[in-house]
Amino acid sequence: MKLLERNQILILVSCFLLLATGCKTSYSFSGAAIPPEAKTVSILYFANNASLAPPTLSQTFSEALRDIMSRQTRLALVTKGGDLNFEGSITGYGVAPQAIQSNDQAATNRLTITINVKYTCAFDEKKNYEQSFSRFADFPSSQNISAVESDLISTINSQLAQDIFNKTLNDW
Repeated sequence: MKLLERNQILILVSCFLLLATGCKTSYSFSGAAIPPEAKTVSILYFANNASLAPPTLSQTFSEALRDIMSRQTRLALVTKGGDLNFEGSITGYGVAPQAIQSNDQAATNRLTITINVKYTCAFDEKKNYEQSFSRFADFPSSQNISAVESDLISTINSQLAQDIFNKTLNDW
């Protein structure tokens, strides 16, 4: 083996070892940056403070957030007191007309859901935050909201859960 090739291999191995031992953050295959000390996550019930929201929205959103955390991290779900903790409330739920046509009729309507999230990390207070997240989905004005509501809520809940996951564990 030539001296140059040997030195290149040693440099690559050294860089890899420095990166592997020098990191303070653990990474999962999803790209999530999870503190290495963290073993558990708790997602408390998100109270429904939106006047027009269906009563099941709290449950379905909380489950969407639990689902993404269990699928995309190695953390164990606990009912309270997790190393990483999420709590908050549903603060907005509304339908508004979009894309007004020439006859003053809406071509589409938009369902918007807003969630206020408080996140705390037991190991790094600088990561803690409280923030509102909002997502929407459009549907044809020819359809009644009651006919499409559950599908729209499912879509929006998945998007909100992914946004919260990205903000918290991907630093996006």
